Amino acid sequence: MPSFTIRRAEARDSKESAECIDEAYSIYAERIDDLPAVSEGIAEAIEQHRVWVAEIEDQIAGVLILVVNDTFLLLENIAVRPGNTGTGLGRALITRAEQDCRDLGLDEIRLSTHADMPENVAIYSRLGWHETGRSGNKVHMSKSI
Repeated sequence: MPSFTIRRAEARDSKESAECIDEAYSIYAERIDDLPAVSEGIAEAIEQHRVWVAEIEDQIAGVLILVVNDTFLLLENIAVRPGNTGTGLGRALITRAEQDCRDLGLDEIRLSTHADMPENVAIYSRLGWHETGRSGNKVHMSKSI
């Protein structure tokens, strides 16, 4: 299992972060017609939100985008390059999100995932998240911290 480090993203990470996100979501592109451009706006996200990158041997292998709201933290995006799934990297990024939530004095973290990604819903459920509703193609989930 490769070792990785997690650090705050910097402006210089925009291009490689976008590539990581695009690679991570490429596995869904064929089966999901309405998949949004998930890497769009990464430079602005790094500037305006809490963005973390996981690196393996100086390559970005995972990205976490968090948006702070008044009463909760939004996990806007989490992506792990396909070659690094199963390494614990995704779980470590979720742990980072939960720590940020605590550090910010918030007690709830939320996310939305695509209804055609049931494996993601299952993963989040195993990690203590609860489905709070559905709208269109989105599954909304929450976790108390």
